[in-house]
Amino acid sequence: MSIIKRLGTAAALAVATFSAAPVAAQGLFDPVVFVNDDVVTEYEVEQRQRFLTLLNAPGSSREAVIETLIDERLRAQAADDAGLTLTPEGLEAGIAEFAARTNLEPDEFIAQLEQNGVDRATLVSFLSVGLTWRDLIAGRFGRRLQISEEEIDRALASSTSSGGIRVLVSEIIIPAPADRRAEVEELAREIGLSQSEAEFSDYARRFSATASRTSGGRLPWQPLAQLAPVLRPLLLSLAPGDVTDPLPLPDAVALFQLRDIQETSAAERAYASVEYAAYYIPGGLSPAGLAAASDLRAETDSCDDLFATAQGQPEEVLVREALPPAEIPQDIAIELSKLDPGEISTALTRNNGQTLVFLMLCGRTAAVNEEVEREDAAAAIRSRTLNNYSEGYLAQLRADARIETP
Repeated sequence: MSIIKRLGTAAALAVATFSAAPVAAQGLFDPVVFVNDDVVTEYEVEQRQRFLTLLNAPGSSREAVIETLIDERLRAQAADDAGLTLTPEGLEAGIAEFAARTNLEPDEFIAQLEQNGVDRATLVSFLSVGLTWRDLIAGRFGRRLQISEEEIDRALASSTSSGGIRVLVSEIIIPAPADRRAEVEELAREIGLSQSEAEFSDYARRFSATASRTSGGRLPWQPLAQLAPVLRPLLLSLAPGDVTDPLPLPDAVALFQLRDIQETSAAERAYASVEYAAYYIPGGLSPAGLAAASDLRAETDSCDDLFATAQGQPEEVLVREALPPAEIPQDIAIELSKLDPGEISTALTRNNGQTLVFLMLCGRTAAVNEEVEREDAAAAIRSRTLNNYSEGYLAQLRADARIETP
């Protein structure tokens, strides 16, 4: 599945819009802005806009992109002045990490970018500046940081004294194979205009592929910390009754409606890792695929049982992993957030809808180790402080720079 299909036809249309606007070859390399002794060209602006639009990322307007590229020139110049360069190994690691966010191998990811008009050089520039700037800030300011035990104590007290948050959510997850992606995207935009819980629930009964469709997509109260990381900021930005924008997933599109939100007296329980097993069944959501999943469900009580089922089959048929919540693929994380250990979901597919994901939650590991909590608190303080140094240093570079438009 292409990145466009992963992220929706809206991005595809935007890319097509860029491609359809003829620009003279010479004009592509005209200067847009001068930053000290460097120049930002029209080509770089259009490439970055196309790249961000393709990823469905914020800040893709022309004005925002130009400001970002100015900042990146200043960061790159500062790194050059400090003698910092990114090694080939560091660049490849950065590309691999970025590609993994779309569930693609690096070569597949780059190929999808190029097929949609984004040069590899645009990705390399985007990553290189960020990685060298991070090293520059760490080297320039990291040694100044002296985090006291009192600071860690205050951070831990602050994180636990405010209690937790729980949410009441309704969901719709619509299968979207390649030949129906545009149709599903249009339907999702229509659903996003729902004016009531009843209307949203009616859509869920008609179109959702999850087990909750029988109850109109309504889920019970859930701790916010247990939800997939991608959902937390989206839900916190909503008022009760509001619906998220369509969320593109592999082979599907999802929407969520916030029905209610409450603060609780109990502190949020953070999770260090979530362990799950995914067994892949041919046939997708067809009657044959669902029948096979039903048979497997009847004979499976725990994740360990799936090893016996997969015995003698290709290794890739069964995947069992224990990952930090932020590293779990989005669609899998969303399904796991609704499960207790030993429970199963059959709502997801892979291979353009041809393979059913028999997903089981094995267990969650709570981050309860006091020493680990203190280390995490110290790391958060360090990251926040370095980010403040970074913003201050960039502001200084901007103030001292010659930034001119032609």
